Amino acid sequence: YLECENEHGSLPPRRVCPHCGSTEIKEVSLPETGEVIAHTTVHVPTPRFSEDAPYDVVIVDYGQVQLTGQLVGADDDDIAHGLDVAVQLGEATKTGEPVVTFVPAEL
Repeated sequence: YLECENEHGSLPPRRVCPHCGSTEIKEVSLPETGEVIAHTTVHVPTPRFSEDAPYDVVIVDYGQVQLTGQLVGADDDDIAHGLDVAVQLGEATKTGEPVVTFVPAEL
């Protein structure tokens, strides 16, 4: 993600901090894991993801930034706010396009 001189994080990449307008921006690596803060199960997807449904979508907090993506490798009973997850690059079943995915972090 990008971080300005005032430590505001942002995604996607941009040239100016959306919080304070600073142009002093540097790249910072995401932490290894983040925490699920919201989730839902998609049963009626867009045509692009029709072969993936049903699938779980989560919002993951990484401190300075939040990412949204599909959660894979977790049972419905395991999905809860506070679940630690790691980000990966997955693939949509129908189109083969890259998809941001999350997997439960290993203990």
